[in-house]
Amino acid sequence: MLGREVDNFLQMMAAEKGSAQNSISAYESDLQQFIIFGNFTEAVDISKQAVESFLQDLHSRHFAPKTIARKLSVIKEFCKFLYSEKVINDNPAQNILTPKQEKPLPKFLSAEEINNLIETAAASEDYRIQRIAVMIELMYATGMRVSELVALPVTAVNFDKNQVTIFGKGSKERIVPMAERAGKTLQKYAELRQEFIKKNAHSNYLFPSLTAVDGHLTRDAFFKDLKKLAAECGIYPSRISPHVLRHSFATHLLNNDADLRSVQKMLGHENITTTEIYTHITSQKLLDTVCQKHPLAKYANKDEG
Repeated sequence: MLGREVDNFLQMMAAEKGSAQNSISAYESDLQQFIIFGNFTEAVDISKQAVESFLQDLHSRHFAPKTIARKLSVIKEFCKFLYSEKVINDNPAQNILTPKQEKPLPKFLSAEEINNLIETAAASEDYRIQRIAVMIELMYATGMRVSELVALPVTAVNFDKNQVTIFGKGSKERIVPMAERAGKTLQKYAELRQEFIKKNAHSNYLFPSLTAVDGHLTRDAFFKDLKKLAAECGIYPSRISPHVLRHSFATHLLNNDADLRSVQKMLGHENITTTEIYTHITSQKLLDTVCQKHPLAKYANKDEG
């Protein structure tokens, strides 16, 4: 059912738009769900009514608005592709509105909580947990995505300049500075790293794995170990995820007067509006400044009297 058309679409997204493999897999999954729902055998069977019925079905099954919007976006791109390739005579999804969705504020941890995670993991006798300490510190120091972290090659780290070259979404490259402490931690980690490489073997990855098919630690393995560590540190596991570390990086930089454009570049956001969500998080520093520096502050005591 539409197998050839879907394959061609996915190839186009990878070749022309530079979509990452994880994104390609998600596109394929979303399209297959839509095709099975509509029982489509040919592209011409796709109609505006069919797309709207699919969206209504997702809504009735309590899918999150963000998830529904993502699936609709893929369907729109697919129909646009079919139309451009003249497989269909019109685009049935062109005028379908994307459901409104509220953007939740990013979760983040305090600097003290993150330092506690790092110190607790570093003090463990388990090599795997010791490695998690290194990964948390590097992620918090650079703001990189977990997919970028686990697949990071050894050659990406420049110790002389305290910089990391990160290969992000769509194979786009960015260079991010890292705190000197993180650089020293990575240098110490070199000996520990050998515990995750088979004897007389070699690995190009900074965080290799003895068992993973890809040769490096998987995102799922890192996520599970991070949850266990959080519980040990008295942090509710629901408050922690690899993305929370990335959020913490951005939030703490902005709260300490880093400019938005610099944070955008370090996070690898194409559009600054993606980064602007962090500015909605109330800064305690800003609150303190207003309370102390605003001209009305000096009259507070008089009013209280």
